[in-house]
Amino acid sequence: MSRFTRSAKRALPPLALLATTSGALYYMYRPRNIPGYEGPVVPPPIFGADGTFKLPRFPKLKSRLEQINDLKRSNTEEEYDILVIGAGATGSGVALDAATRGLKVAVVERDDFSSGTSSKSTKLVHGGVRYLEKAVWNLDWAQYELVREALKERTYFLQTAPHLSMWLPIMLPLDRWWKVPYYWAGTKFYDFLAGSEGIESSYFLTRSKAIDAFPMLKQEGLIGALVYYDGAHNDSRMNVSIGVTAGLYGATVVNHLEVKGLLKGEDGRLRGAEVVDNIGQRDGKQGERFNIRAKCVINCTGPFTDGIRKMDDPGCKEIVAPASGVHIILPGYYSPGKMGLIDPSTSDGRVIFFLPWQGNTIAGTTDEPAQITKDPLPDEKSIQWILNEVSHYLSPDINVRRGDVLAAWSGLRPLVKDPKAKNTESLVRNHLIDISESGLVTCAGGKWTTYRQMAEECVDAAIREFGLKPKPITNPPMISGTEHVTDDATLDGTCQTHRVRLVGAHGWSRTLFIHLIQHFGVETEVAKHLTESYGDRAWTVASLCRPTDKRFPARGERISQLYPFVDGEVRYAVRHEFAQTAVDVLARRMRLAFLNAQASLEALPKIIDIMADELGWSKKRMDLEWRETVKFLESMGLPQPLLSATRKQVEQGKIDFKSLLEWRMYSRHDKPGPEGDNQ
Repeated sequence: MSRFTRSAKRALPPLALLATTSGALYYMYRPRNIPGYEGPVVPPPIFGADGTFKLPRFPKLKSRLEQINDLKRSNTEEEYDILVIGAGATGSGVALDAATRGLKVAVVERDDFSSGTSSKSTKLVHGGVRYLEKAVWNLDWAQYELVREALKERTYFLQTAPHLSMWLPIMLPLDRWWKVPYYWAGTKFYDFLAGSEGIESSYFLTRSKAIDAFPMLKQEGLIGALVYYDGAHNDSRMNVSIGVTAGLYGATVVNHLEVKGLLKGEDGRLRGAEVVDNIGQRDGKQGERFNIRAKCVINCTGPFTDGIRKMDDPGCKEIVAPASGVHIILPGYYSPGKMGLIDPSTSDGRVIFFLPWQGNTIAGTTDEPAQITKDPLPDEKSIQWILNEVSHYLSPDINVRRGDVLAAWSGLRPLVKDPKAKNTESLVRNHLIDISESGLVTCAGGKWTTYRQMAEECVDAAIREFGLKPKPITNPPMISGTEHVTDDATLDGTCQTHRVRLVGAHGWSRTLFIHLIQHFGVETEVAKHLTESYGDRAWTVASLCRPTDKRFPARGERISQLYPFVDGEVRYAVRHEFAQTAVDVLARRMRLAFLNAQASLEALPKIIDIMADELGWSKKRMDLEWRETVKFLESMGLPQPLLSATRKQVEQGKIDFKSLLEWRMYSRHDKPGPEGDNQ
């Protein structure tokens, strides 16, 4: 053997190691086009040569009355291909999917978009690290596939609604050295599964770096932390945007329209539904009843699925096993502004998240069997359990107080059983699509992250079962506000919802808020909030804000001094987002009810006044809105003594806060200093 050959053999292992290491480093740190970080498809408006500034001209939705008239015409003219019952994430997703396939579709909702489970999530868009761990240890291929599919759907969120969703680093504190390789391998496998769908790779933080990134973290026993990336979003605003986008693509979308019965033909097959207008009843009138005719009826009512199924077949077995998930909202100082935390093994084995959201901190969730009710109340036991678990991870010098809970709510997760399975007691892993003998299509279960995939499979099943005929859309709406910009979606009759951008997405960028400030003179915090909640529609929202007659801000009267919500949002919600009640605005358009129950009570008079001006409410209707909204705020954690507060007391500042826990938490009286003065 020659000297060269021997040298080459000795050099081969280190060269291979060098090549492998270099390849791994390049894969981890290569330049990437991260979903959600792209520039705007539509550039912001600028001043023209003649000195004029033209705001974007976005297409308008039909009014609620026009849409109701469209529903009525299904009895005398062409019937709908699909009637969707329920406008949560799944129902709105089905409507958008069907509409973008050229089908004639209607969606009705007895309350409001995301009035149930879809607004009460943990606000994460994720594959599920804990689900991946279970899949590996149990060698569960089905669970593995669910995680992989969810990671793909996670990317679609960022691509179709980058203003409403974001990447969020989540810290996993480690207190044992053996956990470092265990969780490092797990998070790297999570990165690997995401593949081209992923973003920044997970990474390890030393003890000092972990404390620097999360100063509130408990230092005792801490050896370091792993950080991985997942998605987060504004759930009910996402839901509203899906519904509005469906409406712009031609779907008939009406909230506060309740299904009272199902229509059947002589052959026993479903032909539509009987509905009643609940808004008429709120105005002191008899709610108008009428029929909607459709070839296919799809039940997407979440926890209330069995109620619709029993309208079809009173003897059917119930398939929903509801579980209550309680979340609490704490002040923003409990967590860093842009990093969350996960505890994968709490005192009873459950997982708890601790995440920044809308300037505050969200913590949850629990998982307990529950009864199905419209607005379930968060129970004190669950709230105390969450506070106790949170305190285990925070520095002992931080006093986790019950009075710091600004809001709390309980969401019903609709776990489902397959009615056609031999073992009808076992729960399905993800979601269920079932078609009854009479033709009622039920889509239930699943989670927010996979709503789009559920909708796609549901529409596919309806097309097969009822012989529906999708068709290309040759003249799509100019959702971007200009005819020169269209989506990447090819609207040829196939499912394109993974490419269809939602309303507000086309002109959004991370610097859009600067243009808003420079043109309208709104506060920086308000401008960021508007662009992150409405995308390019922030131009319209800001234009609906009343001038302030101040040097600065020039526009935008805050609804609550503690948060960046402004008056133009209320007007926009009524004119462009189907809002019909004060709760619609307070909870699901502006999110204040989910952030701070007491601030919501204080903001309620302004919201009712603006809506009354927009919708022509009578004094009687305004009083009803006050009572109904205060009742709703109980389910958001409003303290018991405030449930009897009157509007006059709130407006005059005469509420007795001294009986509240929060009042006693702070020093409210000057105490003499060391020299006997009050300095």
